Amino acid sequence: MRARPHRLNATIAWLFMIGSACFVIGSVPAYANATGGWVDGITYVVGSVFFTGASYLQLVQAQSPAATAVDEVTQHDPARVRLWGWLPHDRSWLAAAIQFPGTVFFNVSTIAALTHNATAAESDRYVWRPDLYGSVLFLVSSVFAVLAVSRRFFSFEPRSFPWRIAWVNLLGSVLFMASAIAGYVMPTTDALVSTRLAVAGTFWGAVCFLVGAALMFPTWRREVASATAATSA
Repeated sequence: MRARPHRLNATIAWLFMIGSACFVIGSVPAYANATGGWVDGITYVVGSVFFTGASYLQLVQAQSPAATAVDEVTQHDPARVRLWGWLPHDRSWLAAAIQFPGTVFFNVSTIAALTHNATAAESDRYVWRPDLYGSVLFLVSSVFAVLAVSRRFFSFEPRSFPWRIAWVNLLGSVLFMASAIAGYVMPTTDALVSTRLAVAGTFWGAVCFLVGAALMFPTWRREVASATAATSA
C-alpha cells in the first residue's frame, strides 16, 4: 500500500483534531443540557471513532520510514507504508502501538455509556473500566512519546515542536486519567467520585490533544524543510 507522506500526516492531524473537538464539545455542560444525554453521548462516540482512526494511521506512519523521511519533493510522492509492523525497540512506535488499543477502549466506554438506567455496578464494569484502561494506555503512550523526542525525560526543549507535542499530549493524558478516576460510580450512592473533576478533566485533556494535533502541521513543515536543506547541502 502507498500513501503520500504529507497527506498521511495531515489526515492524522485532522482526525485527532476532530476527535478532540468532539470530546471538548461533549464535555461542555451547556451542550449536554441543550442536546440531551443521548446526543451528547453520540458526540463522544464519534470523537472516539476519529481518535481510533487517527491512532491507527499514526501507528502506520511510525512503522513506515518512507512516510516520514521526506523532503519538499518526496513528501508528495506516494511512499510504501506498512500496515503491520513490530518495532519494540523504537520508542515512537511503542508510543503509537500502546495508544491504539487505548482508543479502542474509549470506543467501548463511550458506546457503553449510551445505555440508560444502568446500575452503578454495570456503569463501573462497562463504562468506567474501559475508560480507565484507555486512560492508562494513553498515559503510558505519552511517556514513551516524551522519551522518543527528548534526551532525558525532564529535558527542557521548548523550541522543539516534537517536544511541545509530546508534553502537551502527556498533560492531556494526565487530565484524562484524572477524569477517569473521578468518573467512578460509587455503589453506595450511585454518584461519581467527582462530577466536576470528571468533566473538567475530559474538557481540558481534550483541549490539550487538540493543541497537540494542531502542532503537527508546523512540526511537519519544519522537519521537511530541514530534510530539504540537508539534501541540498
